[in-house]
Amino acid sequence: MAFREVRVFEIREVLRLWLRGEGIRAVERLAGVDRKTIRRYLAAAQELGLVRDSGEDQLSDVFMGSVVEKVRPHRTDGRGQGWSLLVGQHTQIQTWLKTEGLTVVKVGELLTRRGVVVPERTLHRYALEVCDVGRGRRGTTVRVADGKAGDELQLDFGRLGLLPDPDSGRQRVCQGLIFTPVVSRYTFVWLSFRQTIDDVIAGCEAAWAFYDGVFGTIIPDNLKAIVDGADSLDPRLNQAFVEYAQDRGFLIDPARVRSQDKPRVERTVPFVRNSFFAGETFIDLTDAQRRVVLWCQDRAGMRIHGTIQARPAEVFRVEEQPVLRAAPTERYDLPLYATVKVHRDHHLEVGKALYSVPGNLIGTYVQVRADSQLVRVFARGQLVKVHPRKQVGQRSTDAADLPTERTVYAMRDLDQVQRIAAGHGDAIGAYAAALLEHPLPWTKMRQVYALLGLVKKWGASRVEAACSSALEHEAINVGLIGRMLERGTEQTPIQPPLPGTGTVLAGRFARDPGEFATRRAQGGTP
Repeated sequence: MAFREVRVFEIREVLRLWLRGEGIRAVERLAGVDRKTIRRYLAAAQELGLVRDSGEDQLSDVFMGSVVEKVRPHRTDGRGQGWSLLVGQHTQIQTWLKTEGLTVVKVGELLTRRGVVVPERTLHRYALEVCDVGRGRRGTTVRVADGKAGDELQLDFGRLGLLPDPDSGRQRVCQGLIFTPVVSRYTFVWLSFRQTIDDVIAGCEAAWAFYDGVFGTIIPDNLKAIVDGADSLDPRLNQAFVEYAQDRGFLIDPARVRSQDKPRVERTVPFVRNSFFAGETFIDLTDAQRRVVLWCQDRAGMRIHGTIQARPAEVFRVEEQPVLRAAPTERYDLPLYATVKVHRDHHLEVGKALYSVPGNLIGTYVQVRADSQLVRVFARGQLVKVHPRKQVGQRSTDAADLPTERTVYAMRDLDQVQRIAAGHGDAIGAYAAALLEHPLPWTKMRQVYALLGLVKKWGASRVEAACSSALEHEAINVGLIGRMLERGTEQTPIQPPLPGTGTVLAGRFARDPGEFATRRAQGGTP
């Protein structure tokens, strides 16, 4: 069977579910990971000391890195040989599937004739993930029984209409993130202009405040903010939302693509659009959000629902609210995730700020998680660096990440470079201090390094003598020191100026003042 790389947050989710007492089959269903894979990671974690009764605090970043290293095969791209063969035939596969409309099974037969033999599941995943082909045709369905009260909450985005946006000065499409509990049907709507992860989490936070509790499981549509790769059997969840779910204590069970797995919320979308939004006039998004909350409480919550034949708000307060998890009281710190390249200056850029990493990672791509407090850098599942979060335009540099011979210059450590100079002699240290006496002292560091270069070339004793002589005559110039050493004059005493005698010597070519005199003629004219 072809290898599918299981990401670190998915492994954490598997171990978290197991620690909560879930069985192997339940973990497979909730985490979307094959049972054999689950057993491999559980065995590795137990060998490394994971105890089921010791809580989730065991799942530290260092421990997760050890589990990954123990189980995961060393593959640069996380794919097997079969996937690489399909990449080499990508153009032809794309033509067969999209241009000629062949089925995935037929494409597999044609590839076999060409000598390209890959597992059928690998071909199906390649067609779905890379070529976006392979979704099954919609068939008949059955009515699924409701789950336990307070467990399942279905959510989906619905386009409501145009709404004034004072910031842009124009009309924008208003999207409604609609929450519908499976048992009570007590609807909540969160309005926004976008469908990003920030908007989805903001909507979830507002929903927990509205319901005064957290449901056990949410059933979302395949939103890009929640699901990275849609698949009816093996969806790839967004890492940011998975960590949010872990923090708030609920599970994620995405609906299948183009399925009827969330009919409760699907039927609510046109109801929200026609009953609340249509025919109304709103000032802005804030005004619309205030009014939609009242609509959810009164119009939608107190109507007689056609299916349950009861008022959703009353059913919710009686059956679901008592069994919900406690609503969060602290604001969720939404992290930023990125895969970035380490540049040759030993830094990477996240959120328009720079952070240093060890030099052995230069040229590679690493995964970064940045919240409001810390920036954590991961390489192949291992935590390699932690920095405090910096503002836009700032940087955080750890001197240990830089080459030793360049650390002083890169960090502008004036005291250290002066100590290095003083280590070769007192006069050299004093001369370096005199060079650095400047309103912008770091601009003179190159001159100090030039002085240290003279020490390396001519020896400390000769440079010490030259610096002593130059300091005595207040001649602060590295070039002068170099010329003295080249000419061998660092030991030559400088003759003091002759004492003044008060006599001014005439110039060599000076003319006699009488030559400039003129005679006056009688009568007063020359």
